[in-house]
Amino acid sequence: MQAKTKYALSGTAAGLVNGLFGGGGGMVLVPLLNGWCGLAGKQAFATCVAAILPLSAVSAAVYLLRQPFDWAAALPYLIGGLVGGLVGGRLFHQVSVTWLRGLFAAFLLYGGVRYILCKEIGRAHV
Repeated sequence: MQAKTKYALSGTAAGLVNGLFGGGGGMVLVPLLNGWCGLAGKQAFATCVAAILPLSAVSAAVYLLRQPFDWAAALPYLIGGLVGGLVGGRLFHQVSVTWLRGLFAAFLLYGGVRYILCKEIGRAHV
């Protein structure tokens, strides 16, 4: 299979996950880019970040058009995400691929366990 086809299918999988769950396309895209598409560790992470931005924008637009949205409630998360993204981007080159994979896996595990333990979607605390 050609590389462009693999990238397109990987992007489709990430977009589907993002659209269904409102995020999380990176948990699908990083392993696909790394294992199936053959990108090196940090290149897979960086490519994923670049791809997730437009996917998230599309998902956000769909959600915004279909249901009411409370910008005041989202503002602290948006500001925190901006600060975290800037700090993470600066630290990216200083962190080894082994640590990136470990942190990525830890966040996925934490999110999965928390999701399983929640009795309803959107509950603030486990």
